[in-house]
Amino acid sequence: MDMIRGGVTAAKGFEAAGAETGVKYKDRKDMAVIYSQVPCRQAGVFTSNVVKAAPVLWDKNVIDYSPFVQAVVINSGIANACTGVLGYECCKKTVECAAKELDIPVDSVLVASTGVIGMQIPMEKITAGIEKLAGMKSSELEAGTMAAEAIMTTDTVSKEAAIQFEIDGKTVTVGGMCKGSGMIHPNMCTMLGFITTDVAISKELLQEALSTDVQDTFNMISVDGDTSTNDTLLVLANGMAGNEEIIRKDDNYFKFLEALHIIDETLAKKMAGDGEGATALFETKVIHAGSKEDARVLSKSVICSSLTKAAIFGHDANWGRILCALGYSGVKFDPENIELFFEGKNGRMQIYKDGAAVDYSEEEATKILSEPEVRVLVDMKMGEYEACAWGCDLTYDYVKINADYRS
Repeated sequence: MDMIRGGVTAAKGFEAAGAETGVKYKDRKDMAVIYSQVPCRQAGVFTSNVVKAAPVLWDKNVIDYSPFVQAVVINSGIANACTGVLGYECCKKTVECAAKELDIPVDSVLVASTGVIGMQIPMEKITAGIEKLAGMKSSELEAGTMAAEAIMTTDTVSKEAAIQFEIDGKTVTVGGMCKGSGMIHPNMCTMLGFITTDVAISKELLQEALSTDVQDTFNMISVDGDTSTNDTLLVLANGMAGNEEIIRKDDNYFKFLEALHIIDETLAKKMAGDGEGATALFETKVIHAGSKEDARVLSKSVICSSLTKAAIFGHDANWGRILCALGYSGVKFDPENIELFFEGKNGRMQIYKDGAAVDYSEEEATKILSEPEVRVLVDMKMGEYEACAWGCDLTYDYVKINADYRS
């Protein structure tokens, strides 16, 4: 499998666009469209928050009941959450306008929004934006990048990934884009993510692949412990690669699942590393756990610890905070029997063994913790299961960004 340049337009038959429309921002792109030249199989996962934004409610219905999907319309700046009847009516008008401009059925259009909760979306700007995007859409890689830029809110960089491989002698591509920087603590995926592929696969297996893979990718990241009202991850598969349709869990299915996992993990890590105010990607890998679920719970407990995140920001080898986070995770283990390590690009250092600190250099530990990507490795010595979780350090800027987010 080869990582290639691009995002949602990397796969055959997909077009995209991003543009400034003034929905909320005055000087930046804030609307995007993804379009397939032919109908797509669709799959999606959504927020577990009881408070669900109008686009989430709309998309869940389309994913479950529409025969196919062909386009997604996205806006940033306003979440269209907690907006009542008017919010859902906005979704309806959005898809009606998109269906007209793109000449596709109304029930083949998905919508997504991100931004401030509680504000009503200016519908006249949305419809004008759709008309603009419909005329701009392109299959060029740069068009995908423009779409990725248009869905950003507090993100500091756009997030894209694409991969190519072969099925049945046919070149198959999976590409994607996402946004997410704050309010990141998913129970399905996180914030907004869109994946396109030209593979031919049944709707049932596409949904199963997505639902399975988010457990070890998007569900394993956290920035601040807040699960959004708008969390949405959508996958569109248009079959234009020309492979024989994947209808069973054979080698081709698992090859596709592997590619999907690479894209999901790549995008998830991009979000974690771009957490609001962050200066470092913070990974915790737990090995030799008693069960897969234990490994997931333990690793995520560490990257969610505010005290540990603050220590990473300060480049402080305060391993007691890591041990503490493991201890309150709910998983039973013997603290006298585990080992802890710090890892970075330029080295690895053991810091804890047999119930106490080992003799390590604070200076060397600080060097490792000063790198832009920091890993904690935890050896539980209880079994053969492992899991990774990703977060970021907790900085002064996180508070500054969220203290005046609405302005």
